[in-house]
Formats: sequence, structure tokens, C-alpha cells
Amino acid sequence: MTKLRIRDAARYLGVSDDTVRRMVDAGTFTRGTDPSGRTVVDGRELAAHIRGTGGQLDDPSGTKSSARNRFVGIVTDLVVDGVMAQVELQSGPHRIVSLMSAEAVRDLGLEVGTVAVASVKATMVSVEVPAEPTDA
Repeated sequence: MTKLRIRDAARYLGVSDDTVRRMVDAGTFTRGTDPSGRTVVDGRELAAHIRGTGGQLDDPSGTKSSARNRFVGIVTDLVVDGVMAQVELQSGPHRIVSLMSAEAVRDLGLEVGTVAVASVKATMVSVEVPAEPTDA
């Protein structure tokens, strides 16, 4: 299970450390401790909160990429079935769903509550508009 330090949860929520501590005190998140005794929150609870509020996360990777469409988010759902997996990521108001191999999910250590970056690079984008009603 993913556990996040208070300062990391605050960064992902775009609030102060003190705000997250108050949220813990108010019962929004369950207080936990890591092996070094620091206060942590459950990544699943943070995922549910972000999913409900549509909060936008800052990119934690520090990676340079040619992909300009990058969505920093938190894994909110994960379905692994045989060799394939469906990963749902909430990035601000955007829900990103990706199909990947189950091996990739294991290699990346993905689970609900994991902070991840979905990067999209495509050579073609389709744009559609609603069909106009026909007169009968």
C-alpha cells in the first residue's frame, strides 16, 4: 500500500503541510507512520480525495521529455487481468485510462494511490462533433 509523507501529500494537493495535518486531524485522511516515525497518509485515501475534487498535481519526476501532453495524477483504479491491465489516473479534472501489460504495472509498482505521469504522444488526433438532428 502506498503511503505518502505529509509534505508530499500537500504538494500533490497544492496546499500547505499544515492544511494536510488539519485534514488528518479532521478525519479526511487516516494518520499513519512510516518506518522512521514520520506521519504519512494512505495513498488510496488521497486518490479518493483527489478524484472527488479534481485537484491538479505538479510533475514530481523532474524528467525532460519530448511529449508535451503530460498528465500528472494519482492512480485511482487498477484492473489486472491475465497479461493486460487497465490503469485509471485522475489528473485534475481529467480521467486518463491506459491499457498496458500486467508486467509493466508490476515493473512500475503501480497501485491505487501511486502518483504517476501519463504522457501522450501521437501522430494523429481525431476531433468529432455531435451529429446534427435529421428532419424526418
